[in-house]
Amino acid sequence: MKLKYILMSIKPVFAEEILRGRKKFEVRARVSGISSGDRVIIYASAPVKAIVGEFTAGRIIIGSGEAMWRFLTSGDYGISSLDEPYIKPKRRVMAIEVLNPRRYRNPITLSEIRQFIPEFMPPISFIELKSELLRLLMELIKSKNA
Repeated sequence: MKLKYILMSIKPVFAEEILRGRKKFEVRARVSGISSGDRVIIYASAPVKAIVGEFTAGRIIIGSGEAMWRFLTSGDYGISSLDEPYIKPKRRVMAIEVLNPRRYRNPITLSEIRQFIPEFMPPISFIELKSELLRLLMELIKSKNA
């Protein structure tokens, strides 16, 4: 299977927990599009509005919100009561294991991205980065964090 690059919008409080190595799973209501081994680029949403780091997707676990809540709160996975409204009431959710989180020394702000990609809109949840968008974002990340 081919490695994919995923751009994922995450609330700043959760992005910080991932980058500190405390949050071990990121949970999404959209159940598809991410595989083990994919590289997930973290876009911290407002008020940060910047690409701040990345992680490798580990295990992908799909289940009911209720079952996933029980699983994710049964261990030291960095899931808190702040996550409950995003997980428990959902019919199905996808938990993405966070492996090798890495904070970028120099985040790439939304305004910097738009200097090169004027029409860029951060995803509501996540998107697969492809072709020109992938190339441009990877160049920006590399140039600011070499």
